[in-house]
Amino acid sequence: MPRGLTSGARHAGGGAARDVVLVLLLFGVGGLLCGGLWRWLWTPPRGTVASGVWFPTPEGSDFAATGLYVLVGLGAGLLLGMLIALVTDRRELLTLGLVVAGSLLAGWVMLRVGELGMPADPSRLAPRAADGTRLPGTLTITGWIPLAAFPIGALVGLFGVFVGLSRKPADQQRERPPDG
Repeated sequence: MPRGLTSGARHAGGGAARDVVLVLLLFGVGGLLCGGLWRWLWTPPRGTVASGVWFPTPEGSDFAATGLYVLVGLGAGLLLGMLIALVTDRRELLTLGLVVAGSLLAGWVMLRVGELGMPADPSRLAPRAADGTRLPGTLTITGWIPLAAFPIGALVGLFGVFVGLSRKPADQQRERPPDG
């Protein structure tokens, strides 16, 4: 086999392995940092137990935690998707698959880090608590749809760079011979 063909194939495999490690590492670290940021930005609501039910104060709600999760996840996903599109070798399908897998990992890590060490869900503690007991809220998201925030942001960033900053040369118009 010609020397140029085998060395190129070996380089392509090494680049792909490097991209896998790089992308998953960036998303893992991104999930850790975003989980800490989400937790730092969130203010726990307070609430009071009455008749075995926890009632949050008017300024506290689960929406704040879910909304912050979506905002942080979308923003970080967008930035990481753009960064990964710029730093990986131009293997579009591999990079797309890695961004999907990595962003799902990052969203899950972000959720777990944010919830780590939080108090128990006050609505589950309320039936056993005395009336008038004040309980803090807990950091969590409502439903599974917010978990799509990180992947959506990452895919938008990835496609924005792939489409907007294409490395392929633009098709040049062919010069036409003069009519004659």
